[in-house]
Amino acid sequence: MIRVVVADDQPLVRMGLRTLIETEDGVQFAGEAADGREALSLIQSVKPDVVFLDIRMPLMDGLEVLRRVSADAACADVRIVMLTTFDLDEYVFEALRTGASGFLVKDSDPTDLLRAVHVVADGGSLLSPSVTRRVIDRFASGASARPVPHLDKLTEREREIMRHVASGASNDEIAAVLVISPATVRTHVSRAMVKLGARDRAQLVVFAVQSGLT
Repeated sequence: MIRVVVADDQPLVRMGLRTLIETEDGVQFAGEAADGREALSLIQSVKPDVVFLDIRMPLMDGLEVLRRVSADAACADVRIVMLTTFDLDEYVFEALRTGASGFLVKDSDPTDLLRAVHVVADGGSLLSPSVTRRVIDRFASGASARPVPHLDKLTEREREIMRHVASGASNDEIAAVLVISPATVRTHVSRAMVKLGARDRAQLVVFAVQSGLT
């Protein structure tokens, strides 16, 4: 059973997500919060599998909640999905860098929201190719290259695949371009994540941007 917490200062958003979550088999609604402080307390108490966390909230914004949860060893297994009103929110890249597993626009299709719960709970990232492209287009131009620890441990193939991941390509698309199987792509992505200490595919994209691979 995947336990989900929703944190948003808008009652209608919370109600909509709660109703959606409660209709999904294998998913349990584990609580809601209307501000950042309440959200942090709830997350640390319940330790849910997935959190939908609004970036902009009163008392403590979503980024600060994310920072504190990411720094809490007891919450290491909590996966956080940031919610934003605009798909190019100025804080999105910072959220991904800080440890979010991805982000969703609040008016996303219900199917995408439910899919996100399963993908993130399974250790993946909900950065779809189109979303990844928007993030990279918006933020990469302003992100100066910086050293990424252990980047030199990557093989040339892993670097190549990491570039494709950062461009927004899916595993199937990468496989088609490189004429290899999607399973092989997944293996290379997983190895790159382990070598770089990336929490998920979202952070792998961030590392690619920061290192200048894009």
